[in-house]
Amino acid sequence: MRRLSLLAVLLVAAACRPSLARRLSEGKWVDLTYDFDSTTIYWPTAQPFHLTVVSAQRTTGGYYYAANNFAAAEHGGTHLDAPVHFAEGKRTTDQVPVTQLMGPAVVIDVSHQVDSSVDYRVRPADITAWESVHGAIPRGAIVLIRTGWGSRWPDRARYLGTTKTGASAIPELHFPGLDLDAARELARRKVNAVGIDTPSIDYGQSSIFAVHRRLFAVNIPAFENVANLGEVPATGAYVIALPMKIKGGSGGPLRIVALLP
Repeated sequence: MRRLSLLAVLLVAAACRPSLARRLSEGKWVDLTYDFDSTTIYWPTAQPFHLTVVSAQRTTGGYYYAANNFAAAEHGGTHLDAPVHFAEGKRTTDQVPVTQLMGPAVVIDVSHQVDSSVDYRVRPADITAWESVHGAIPRGAIVLIRTGWGSRWPDRARYLGTTKTGASAIPELHFPGLDLDAARELARRKVNAVGIDTPSIDYGQSSIFAVHRRLFAVNIPAFENVANLGEVPATGAYVIALPMKIKGGSGGPLRIVALLP
């Protein structure tokens, strides 16, 4: 009798739970990716995105045919930083497991703190403040830092702090990022990845990229220039972030989306 009761409970639970196919087809998706075009922001020393039209016309056979060539650096627009980017011998773009590129979303909002400093660095206190409200960050989470910087895209002067390109622009970069202690805390929590809505997980004035080095040393990749984080709740969403699979790459263009709860 007890076994029958347990079976009945399990059957009812299964019936009430929406199927994966239904959730994927009927759920609300948010695209967290910027378009790649002539306005896409790249690191000042990187080659920008360039599209060359090969064909956009009706052919002699009577049908329309469109095709383009494109060229760009790995690190620009919404993109992946693979661990090898700052950690020799760690995973390249093609080696990051697909299972590490998806997981429950944790959105830590520091937009109010950023109002007081364009060079704000996320601290451990910001992480623990989130946890005091929502509970411990789960292992395997995708942690997304919302600074509100996306409102500045694609204005290079406001987004980067300068319109210059090349090495001379580096000293003029100003935007928020994480501090090293925050990176250490996220590494201890064994998150799948860390994303941010700014050009870098290290703040603009960083010269040693300590956050990159700390996370990448334990094969935690980063997502940079993530869009539309204001549309993702603090908890409950699910993120899928699939980069171009560049063999041996240090990063690459990323299509990242969130399935809302």
